[in-house]
Amino acid sequence: MIDLFSTAAGAAVVFAATDIDDIVILTLFFVAARTTGRPRPWQIVAGQYVGIGALALASAVVAAGLLVVPDPWTGLLGLLPIVLGVRALRRSDEDDTPTVVTGTLGVAGVTIANGADNVAVYVPVFRALGVADSAVFLLVFALLIALWCAVGAWLGGHPRVVRLVERAGHWLVPTIFIGIGVVILVSSGVLGRLVDLLG
Repeated sequence: MIDLFSTAAGAAVVFAATDIDDIVILTLFFVAARTTGRPRPWQIVAGQYVGIGALALASAVVAAGLLVVPDPWTGLLGLLPIVLGVRALRRSDEDDTPTVVTGTLGVAGVTIANGADNVAVYVPVFRALGVADSAVFLLVFALLIALWCAVGAWLGGHPRVVRLVERAGHWLVPTIFIGIGVVILVSSGVLGRLVDLLG
């Protein structure tokens, strides 16, 4: 029982440490759902589960030695939120909250792009765990995704947050997505690799 508790606690720490930035993205998605109707709340939740599930599955496959991740090239996924942010910035006007993504796959795509660096943490963790402990990790992840979505929905429905996004959302939301993409590109080391290739 103590081992089960410590494994669950470890899973919670790993999830929180690697997915804390998802709260911001989820909040923006839920504000968009309230103000524009897209994506719908169920699509946000489903997209988050699909995205985190894909990251966990990829990590388990890599940990088992069935696939080699061409690190840091996964950092190129940072281009996705940049493209979505630029597109939303071009489409927005002073009165609208821009819709960065409109459905489950869009939410999942942003989740995967934002969590590509999570694989570097998940892989050694899954390598060190047995099957039973890995199952506990996945269960805790599933529960915490629900908690993350609940927090994002609560923040996304908070009057001050909604007012802020309604006032400045036409530039704030796309800028946040562009910023997330830039951070992914820089922190992954992919820019340095590209410079080396071109140099």
